[in-house]
Amino acid sequence: MLPTVASTTSRALVVGLSNLILDITPMRVLVIEDEAKVASFIKKGLEENAFSVDVASTGEDGLELARSADYHAIVLDLMLPGIDGLEVVRRLRDRRSSVPVLALTARNTLEDRISGLDCGCDDYLPKPFAFDELLARLRALLRRATSRQVPKMEYAGLAVDPVSRAVSRDGKPIELTNKEYALLEMLLRHPGQVFTRTSLLEGVWGYDFDPGSNVLEVYMNFLRKKLDQGHSKKLLHTIRGVGYVLREESG
Repeated sequence: MLPTVASTTSRALVVGLSNLILDITPMRVLVIEDEAKVASFIKKGLEENAFSVDVASTGEDGLELARSADYHAIVLDLMLPGIDGLEVVRRLRDRRSSVPVLALTARNTLEDRISGLDCGCDDYLPKPFAFDELLARLRALLRRATSRQVPKMEYAGLAVDPVSRAVSRDGKPIELTNKEYALLEMLLRHPGQVFTRTSLLEGVWGYDFDPGSNVLEVYMNFLRKKLDQGHSKKLLHTIRGVGYVLREESG
């Protein structure tokens, strides 16, 4: 018995979506910090700025994570229990890892800064610090490290810079909130691919989202107005009963 068009399409959609699960959050940061409050503060702030964040509380755990996954950057406390931050950086560089490292420490002498930079840290931020400065320094590291590796994404006149998060359509800048940007980047990385509600909610709001909430629909309406208003060719489309897709269509 031949499969119906609907069943074939559904299976193709499921396969396609399963292949996208690991590629929906572009900027991944590892935070290695033993002070729980500081780690939570950094994690929350970065996630609010559309980063994906993993946290380790010891040098050993941080090394294990850094070796088992690809991170765009590491935020590293130098004063860790067990293997300290300097040793973590030495071991990463010994393995020829080029991941940018932003070092955090309560020690702020010239000798300490020199030791950290000599070990392979890329930048140095003394404690206590303002989160805005941490974010600015992290973005500067990412711009330098990814300028050749992460090109701007472009589709149908829509352009997104994954590092600066600048968005424009036909050269006109578009101001997006953090959630709107995260949704757009997920869709733009795979134009023409349909994302289910669940995949979008998990990718942007994490696994604690309320499946009965209409928050996704609300943000998609905001995003659609900003992307498509005034344009004859629409980009953001609802696939009823499934989810959303970014593709160019007239009307």
